[in-house]
Amino acid sequence: MSTQTKTKRPNNTLLELIFNIAIPSIILMKLSGDEYLGSMYALVIALFFPLGYGLYDLIKNRSLNFIALLGFLSTLLTGGIGLFELDVEWLAIKEAAIPLVIGLVVLISGFWGKPLIAKILLNPLLFNLDLIYQTLSNKGKTEEFKAKIQRANHLLSVTFVFSATMNYLLAKWIVVSPAGTTQFNEELGEMTMLSYPVIAIPSTIMLIAIMFYVVKSVMKLTSLKLEEVLHAE
Repeated sequence: MSTQTKTKRPNNTLLELIFNIAIPSIILMKLSGDEYLGSMYALVIALFFPLGYGLYDLIKNRSLNFIALLGFLSTLLTGGIGLFELDVEWLAIKEAAIPLVIGLVVLISGFWGKPLIAKILLNPLLFNLDLIYQTLSNKGKTEEFKAKIQRANHLLSVTFVFSATMNYLLAKWIVVSPAGTTQFNEELGEMTMLSYPVIAIPSTIMLIAIMFYVVKSVMKLTSLKLEEVLHAE
C-alpha cells in the first residue's frame, strides 16, 4: 500500500510551471542574443529543462504516461524545428497536432467502451466508487450513468480541440521569424509564456466544469449527498 501511495503522488504544479514554462521562456527571451548564449545554445539549454523535468517525473513515478510522452515528443520536435531551421509553419502545425492527437485518443476511448474521462476523474482516492456503483446498480441507473460519462468524454475531447486551435493561432500570431535566429527564440519564449494564461487556464476551467457535471450527474442518479459521493478516509 505504501509503495502505491508513493507512485501515485500528485505532480508539483509550481515545479511544472517553473521548469516547463518560466525558465525556458526567460532563457529564450533574455539569453538568445549573441552577447549571451546565442540562438542555438539558448534553444538547447531552454529545451533541457522540460526534457529534464519529464525524465525526472518518469523516474519518480516509474511509469510512462501517454500524455507526458506526447509532451516529451513535442519538446523534441520544437528543438528539431529550431536547430534544423525548418519553416516556422511546422511549429504551428506541431503545436496544434499534439493536443489534437490527445483529443482523438480521448474520443476513440469512448467508442472502445473505456472512456478516458473515467480514468481521469473517477479516482478511488477521491470518490467512494464502491458505494456509487452499487447504488447505481440498485436503482437501475448504470446505463444512464455510462451515457453521462460518454457525454463528459466528448466534452473532454472538445477541450483538446480548443487547445489545438488556440495553439495553432498563437504560434501563427507570435512566431514569425525564421527558425535558428535570435528573434525566433525570443518569439518562442513569448509563445511559451502566453500559452499558460491563453490556453492552459481556460482548458483547466473547462476540465473543472466537466468534473462538476460528472459529480452532479452522480448525485442526481444515486440521490447520494456530496459527502457520501466523496471518498472518506
